[in-house]
Amino acid sequence: MAYFTTYDSGLIGRLTLASDGTSLIGCWFDNDRYFGCGIDGALTHRDDLPIFEQARSWLDRYFAGAAPDPRELPLAARATAFQLRVREAMLDIPYGQITTYGAIAERIGCETGKRSSARAVGGAVGHNPLCLIVPCHRVLGANGSLTGFGGGIDMKVKLLEHERVRVDAFRRPKKGTALEGDPHAAHRFFEAAVAASTGKGAIA
Repeated sequence: MAYFTTYDSGLIGRLTLASDGTSLIGCWFDNDRYFGCGIDGALTHRDDLPIFEQARSWLDRYFAGAAPDPRELPLAARATAFQLRVREAMLDIPYGQITTYGAIAERIGCETGKRSSARAVGGAVGHNPLCLIVPCHRVLGANGSLTGFGGGIDMKVKLLEHERVRVDAFRRPKKGTALEGDPHAAHRFFEAAVAASTGKGAIA
């Protein structure tokens, strides 16, 4: 059984949080192109789970300008071994700082003794099911390119600016699949979830 609640961030709109009852298994922007990634079946609406209260407190502090440690939260989103390594690398990026897909690929290569590519890292970062909490917005392309974000470039810029990162020095791509999020992503996911649960519990 999986559960969900929502959080109004103010800055970037609504976030949807998902949990298995004890850990977070999802955090998505409404327009995330991969909304619901890793969730199978229905979600039941619950606002009172302790993990959701903990996550709301973490998000309150983040949007108030603090730099809470994402490892304060129990995170258990589904991932392959490679995706878990990418996730760990993202969790190590400090608040207000950035890294690149290539740097993460190099780190994983050193850890495993196997060569990894920036493209493979980009795929894992783009499908991050714990957006914001696992800070995929702090990962840039080569030469400071603002790319590869499920919520779109504008969302990425807002989060970096919130963390007082100077984004004017970075290159903003003019074409590509990650320029904008999907405005219908959340609605589509919850429609499918309602169908899977015969309309019980899962609502947008």
